[in-house]
Amino acid sequence: MKSTGIVRKVDELGRIVLPIELRRTLDIAEKDALEIYVEGSAIVLKKFRPACVFCDSVRDVSVFKGKNLCGKCLRELRSDS
Repeated sequence: MKSTGIVRKVDELGRIVLPIELRRTLDIAEKDALEIYVEGSAIVLKKFRPACVFCDSVRDVSVFKGKNLCGKCLRELRSDS
C-alpha cells in the first residue's frame, strides 16, 4: 500500500472526509458507493462496482429481479428457457 501522507481524524459520528485529490484520482463522485472491508490490520475503501452474480463480470451489468446480471449471462439464461 502506498502512503499518501494525508491524515484525517474520525469525527464524533465515525465519519472521515476523503480529500478531493484522492476522489479525483480514483474517480469517486458524490453519492458513489464505496465497498469497505478489512485486509489484515488495514481498512480498505474501494469504489463499488456491481458484478454479475454468475461470472463476476462488471461489464454491461443490469439488475434483473433484484440480481446483477451481465449481458452475456442474461442472454444465456434467455436461450436456456
